[in-house]
Amino acid sequence: MTLVHAAQGTATFTCDPDESHYNPIGTVHGGLVCTLLDSALGCAVQTTLPKGLGYTSIEIKVNYLRSVRANSGTLTCVGTVSKAGRRVAFADGAVIDANGKLVATATGSLLVFPIEV
Repeated sequence: MTLVHAAQGTATFTCDPDESHYNPIGTVHGGLVCTLLDSALGCAVQTTLPKGLGYTSIEIKVNYLRSVRANSGTLTCVGTVSKAGRRVAFADGAVIDANGKLVATATGSLLVFPIEV
């Protein structure tokens, strides 16, 4: 997984799944897609936070829309902040495959808290 873009309120990751990510039924495990989404949502929120604040996921809801296989090609995941908050932030994300097909979406809430810098 690679962070390829970050700007105020958004973060984009890419990932190249292969057969090592397969579950027992021969598709990429949903956990890989969920991790991709969770990372994009969290980093999108981080772009809205001032120095000294961090985040952690409270909740993530993923909709798996189609299966992913090694031949799906590079997955691109964009996370976008829907509401920045002082204590809780909310973000949305989407994953598309190399053919531009939407494979998963997510919404999440993230706790904002002070961190040592």
